[in-house]
Amino acid sequence: MRIWRSDLRSLRFSGPTFLTIGNFDGVHLGHQALLRILQTEAAAQSPAAKTALLTFDPHPMAVLRPDIPLRLLTTPQERLRLIEPDGFDLGIIQPFDMEFASLTPEQFMAVLVESLGLARLVVGPDFALGRGRSGNVDLLRALGTRLGYDVSVIEPFACEGAEVHSRQIREALLAGAITDAAQMLGRPYQIAGVVEEGARRGREIGVPTANIRPIPQRLIPANGVYATWAYLPGSCSSNPRASVTNIGVRPTVDGRQRRIETHLLDFPSTGESSQLYGQQLTISFVSRLRDEQRFDSLEALVAQIQLDITVARRVLREEPAVSDSISWN
Repeated sequence: MRIWRSDLRSLRFSGPTFLTIGNFDGVHLGHQALLRILQTEAAAQSPAAKTALLTFDPHPMAVLRPDIPLRLLTTPQERLRLIEPDGFDLGIIQPFDMEFASLTPEQFMAVLVESLGLARLVVGPDFALGRGRSGNVDLLRALGTRLGYDVSVIEPFACEGAEVHSRQIREALLAGAITDAAQMLGRPYQIAGVVEEGARRGREIGVPTANIRPIPQRLIPANGVYATWAYLPGSCSSNPRASVTNIGVRPTVDGRQRRIETHLLDFPSTGESSQLYGQQLTISFVSRLRDEQRFDSLEALVAQIQLDITVARRVLREEPAVSDSISWN
């Protein structure tokens, strides 16, 4: 897949192109269903037809409504990484700013025709683009008659009778419902972040942890203890590590800052954990083991951690790691 990380108005891509547009945050089962249909329609149209996905960076809401906090499931790069194995020809990360947001639907679609050789736009029924989201499906179809493309509308995907949306996945993760989120995503939820040096309290009690700092807008699941797979730099597909991850403020040691701390099971030696400082570690959430809680003593905390490790080993034996992480390393 060719990846274009610049304004699409400077792109010249040979068509005919079957395109979909959106944030695609999470690339969940609903997104995946739409992308499969797009590919099927392109293949049925012509062997020469190309497939493309257009997403945005920053998220349009960060520009249009900066007062609303964002909780992202994926970065734009991760979204393209997730669709890459499916054989898309082009992934576009369009810089989004107020100038781009001011394009009228007609201007926007004219750019797509000129830059991509647009033949068909494949979207959901509530899709809209252009200034003030004024370009709904009916208007886009009318413009297509004049500009030379058509529009295919795909009905929302349902999982167990309910439509799947990124909003529902966020709600599940914020409630700690990791397995529900994974069911809608079609894979475990993952967080990538840089490993920072912490207070080393875990090392002092014999349970060293990697402190992970994700991007500021990344959604962090509910506080608690989780069985996780950890993908170390340079070994994502070959050697994921079983791990236990704590999210919270560490109430037993009077912590105040919310942290993501991952203990890698069977890591070669305590001293080697410092080798991860400054590198990216990806955590894949498999199961929520318990709530975060305060203990009366460090001894009680250590005893519970050892129990968590035992339970996590059992859970992870039954839930093998996926073949790769979604993050760029």
